[in-house]
Amino acid sequence: MYAQQPHAHSSTSTVSRHSGGGGWEGQPRVDLRIPGDVPAAVRNLLLSMKKLQETLRQWSIGHASESQVSDVYVQIGTDFNTTMHAFAHHHIDLSDIHSIPKDLRTVLEQCLAEDPSPNVLALFMPEVRKVLYRLLKGLNSRQEAWRAVGGGQLPTMSLDSR
Repeated sequence: MYAQQPHAHSSTSTVSRHSGGGGWEGQPRVDLRIPGDVPAAVRNLLLSMKKLQETLRQWSIGHASESQVSDVYVQIGTDFNTTMHAFAHHHIDLSDIHSIPKDLRTVLEQCLAEDPSPNVLALFMPEVRKVLYRLLKGLNSRQEAWRAVGGGQLPTMSLDSR
């Protein structure tokens, strides 16, 4: 159900979000043709993470299918791998967050095994956020290493508090 398949990154696709704050609504994904483009890889991963939260919310009220949640998870996996490779291009190790996709898959499978409802989402969303927070913390902890190789500020985001 959650097989990771490569997805082409498109410079024209957008991720829209219906919640406020954060400035990410309708932001375009970045076309990744340059190996080692860490800011673009991180930006796309953050957009996918936001899209997962919104898709889960939509699933909980019957406006998104399990398949749509799965598709977003696959995109996160693709973006995560791209981010890992981008950092590796600059010899920055991310091995401590390597288990994030597997951990996310586990909680999503548990959530999606239930019938969609806001109560089910409320039960599983704290664990989803915990996994996403570990990913954010792991990426944020690489800011200094990224700057040391000549990089600038990496994109950041906060998790929805719902």
